[in-house]
Amino acid sequence: MRASLYFRMAAILIALFAVGHTMGFRQTDPRWGLDSTIASMKTIRFVTQGFNRSYWDFFVGFGLFVSLFLILAAVVAWQMGSLPAPTLASMRVVAWALTVCFGIVTLLSWRYFFLVPVVFSLLIFISLLAGTLTLECSL
Repeated sequence: MRASLYFRMAAILIALFAVGHTMGFRQTDPRWGLDSTIASMKTIRFVTQGFNRSYWDFFVGFGLFVSLFLILAAVVAWQMGSLPAPTLASMRVVAWALTVCFGIVTLLSWRYFFLVPVVFSLLIFISLLAGTLTLECSL
């Protein structure tokens, strides 16, 4: 298979990961018993650098940052999939950086999260690795 196809597959998976993350990162299950913790995160406020914030504000803000960077990664992977082979060959550093990044995301997902992000991260990593290795072999 061509490297571009692997990058396109990764882009689609990353976009789906972004949608799932955005829709799910603020969801809680009442069976988890987190109601009082979440309420505290939302109601206990503090001033930091002149802004009145809560830990919930930080949680939501960082969660949205992650979603935004996933969208950026999807756009980069999609663009890499649309480049002609000689141009794509000049993007080796970007290809490896994206691949290594999602390799580390996979490890972080395994350590800190649960099955769905682990599976998505792993599939994305495999797609990127296949595309990057295919790119390397074509040089």
